[in-house]
Amino acid sequence: MGKINLLILWIIIVIQACTTDKSHDNSVTMERSSDWPIFRGNSRLTGITEERLPDKLKLLWTFKTGDEIKSSPVIALGQVYIGSGDNRIYDIDLVTGSKIWEFDTGDDVEAAPLFVDTTIYVGNLDGVMFALDALTGSLKWKYATEGQIYGSANWASIPTLKKNYILSGNYDTQMYCFDSQTGIPVWTFETDNYINGAPATDGKIAIFGGCDARLHIVNVLDGIKVGEINAGSYIAGSAAMDKGRAYLGHYGEKLLCMDLVEKKIIWEYSSGESGAAFFSSPAVNDNIVLIGCRDKQVHCVNKKDGTGLWQFRTRDDVDASPVICDKKAVIASMDGRIYLLNITDGSLLWSYEIGEAISASPAVSAKKIVVAAEDGKVYCFGESL
Repeated sequence: MGKINLLILWIIIVIQACTTDKSHDNSVTMERSSDWPIFRGNSRLTGITEERLPDKLKLLWTFKTGDEIKSSPVIALGQVYIGSGDNRIYDIDLVTGSKIWEFDTGDDVEAAPLFVDTTIYVGNLDGVMFALDALTGSLKWKYATEGQIYGSANWASIPTLKKNYILSGNYDTQMYCFDSQTGIPVWTFETDNYINGAPATDGKIAIFGGCDARLHIVNVLDGIKVGEINAGSYIAGSAAMDKGRAYLGHYGEKLLCMDLVEKKIIWEYSSGESGAAFFSSPAVNDNIVLIGCRDKQVHCVNKKDGTGLWQFRTRDDVDASPVICDKKAVIASMDGRIYLLNITDGSLLWSYEIGEAISASPAVSAKKIVVAAEDGKVYCFGESL
């Protein structure tokens, strides 16, 4: 990357730092940005953005990695960060699709990266958590755990300590909390089985599930257990947190709404006659919950009471998590297609056939959609240039 481009990027960072809301609620701060710096867009993992996409889009560029991609992209400061099965993390220019840097982690990267304060945090299948300089790709620190890391990391600001914590679940059954600057674990929380997805947090508590079929609720500051809710089946994806409630799908064919204060299930929605599992993570706005399913459909559910509103059928399982963009939704499917839907009735607005399975979730920023497929390519869609 040229010196002039680096200078421009640093100027952007300084301007953003001076104009960003100084609230310590990190989920709110991130959500106000047009970036998509974390899996699901914000720390509460609600999968929504204020970006407005056109009804029709065009393929702008593709970028080829050395192996299949199951990692979901994140977008910050005009750059795309993504992992690949070729062991590497890539930094790609959002406008041109050109590579800025790459970093070899030594094993497959299926987790989505996390961008915080010009640092990329990401784990690989060797169980190593990395902190990389987002501008140069240089290593800041790494920490070796005892299990594979499949889920994205999350973060929380700790104002009393004037630092950030990085949260990451693991196949060694532990939820890790790292000091963002040093990589030293501040605390760990042990569950009874693998942790698959990313933790959601409002900066005070973190919630996460896994193969022990429980939604765990812990204090972010010290890792002390606040409570748990029995989901009834394996939780393959991540929960979304919104206004004191959690929304998640599980292997037992149900989408759940849980009250985090009373620690109970409020409503449940079944995938129906198909009896198919939910591996997707839900997107949640003020009115609906949207989630993909292994019955080859996307399900739209009333947020208040869990009644079904509509379904959209693809040609294969939908493991990727949807993104709600104002009145539209971006859907990726194992059928190798990406879809743009009207969230009012589920009608199709636009689609594009990539041709290879898509298990990674899309990211939306600057009126562009970025998604990766198992052909090892990253695809960017947007308005015609």
